[in-house]
Amino acid sequence: MKCIVCHSGATQVLGVYDNKTYWKCIYCGAKFLDKIHYLCAQDEKCHYLKHDNRIEDPAYCQFLSKLSEPLKQKLKPRDKGLDFGCGPGPALADMLQNAGFSVDLYDPFFHPNDAVFSKSYDFITCTETVEHFFDPFTEFNRFDKMLKEGGMLGIMTCFSTFDEAFEGWHYRRDPTHVVFYSKKTFLVIARALGWKVTVPEKNVVLMKKI
Repeated sequence: MKCIVCHSGATQVLGVYDNKTYWKCIYCGAKFLDKIHYLCAQDEKCHYLKHDNRIEDPAYCQFLSKLSEPLKQKLKPRDKGLDFGCGPGPALADMLQNAGFSVDLYDPFFHPNDAVFSKSYDFITCTETVEHFFDPFTEFNRFDKMLKEGGMLGIMTCFSTFDEAFEGWHYRRDPTHVVFYSKKTFLVIARALGWKVTVPEKNVVLMKKI
C-alpha cells in the first residue's frame, strides 16, 4: 500500500477498527483509511449537511480565528485568496472578506466552481478539510500550482493522536475523515514541495510557497 499523502511505500497496517482497516506511513506519519471503506459521494454530502457551521455563530467564528488571525499577519492588504472546502456556510471567507481580502469559494458539494483551478492566489485556506481528502498527494501538488510565489496555505485539522488512542479517538469516528496528519506529516509535505512550514498552535498549520 502506497501512502496517499507522500507516496512512500513505507506503510503498514495500523489496525482494524469498527471493521475498517487503517494504515500508517512510517515515513511521513500519516494515518489513513483503506479506500475500500470510503463513502460514496451521496452519503458523504448527507453527512456534511448535518454540520451546523453558520456564519452567524460567534463560537464557530472564534474557532476559525485560530487560523484567520495568524494567517492575516502573513498577508498583504487586498491579497486574493481561496477558501477550499468552504462548505455550505463559508464563515472563514466571510471573516477574511470583512478584513479586506478578496476570497473565492470552492467546495465539491456546495460551491463546485472548477474555474478556481485555473487561477493563482496569494493564499488558500483549508479549515477542517484536508482530513477529507481521498488523494492528499494530488491536492497538495495542485495547491502548489495555484499559489503564487510567497503564497500561504492555511490549514486547520486535528493532529493525529497516539497509535494506542487512535481506535477511540473522536476524529477517527467521523465516517468522512479518511486521513490524519501529524506535525511530521506537514514537514514532509513542505520538504517535498520546497515550502516553509510553521505551526502557530496545535491543529493549525501555515505553509509558505517559496
